[in-house]
Amino acid sequence: MPNQPSSQMLEVDVDRLERIRDVLAMISLGEFDPAHHLIPVENHDAFSSFEETINLFARQLHASVRENEASIQKLDAARRDLEEKLSTIERQRMAIRDLSTPIIELWEDILTLPIVGVVDTQRSLEMTERLLHRISQGKARCAIIDITGVEVVDTATANHFVKMVTAARLLGTYCVVTGISPVIAQTLSQIGVDLRDVKTLGSLRDGLRECFLYLRSQAAHRAFESSRQG
Repeated sequence: MPNQPSSQMLEVDVDRLERIRDVLAMISLGEFDPAHHLIPVENHDAFSSFEETINLFARQLHASVRENEASIQKLDAARRDLEEKLSTIERQRMAIRDLSTPIIELWEDILTLPIVGVVDTQRSLEMTERLLHRISQGKARCAIIDITGVEVVDTATANHFVKMVTAARLLGTYCVVTGISPVIAQTLSQIGVDLRDVKTLGSLRDGLRECFLYLRSQAAHRAFESSRQG
């Protein structure tokens, strides 16, 4: 039979084993610091190579952990920066929306929504939402949708205005559309848009006068009903 290598017994001081145990424990807890916690290699024997290996492993692991922490911090900083930029963009978008679609209180109980530019579905929904919010906030009884600044009105745009007027009426607000130019009137007539249920007027002044007449008629009606009940 071939000769078998003889196993060697190595006696190791308990303190050396406990130092290894302590280093491994601190690594697992994330408390290891190579400046203070490396195993002191004092005895250059067969076991010291194992201690040096543990030290090498601990240093490399500590470096990897620090690199990962630095990477995570950079990612967090980038995420916060992106969130701040997105928040700034959203604030700017809201400011642009408010500037492009202001809702003005012309008179007590009378709001006006002057519209300029192109009205698509998304913008129509936003305008309607803001108008209804202002109506419910201020309990406005009249609203004027002024489209003097709208250059092109097609079937879709006209339908947006009809829906806006209908939504305002559902909140009990008398609503008129002003700024109907001869060109827009001719276009609406040619494309067959039905605006019979919408009060349309030529100018904002005409719309304001119409609202005054409506409010006076409502006041007179309430006075008449009050006198009857009295």
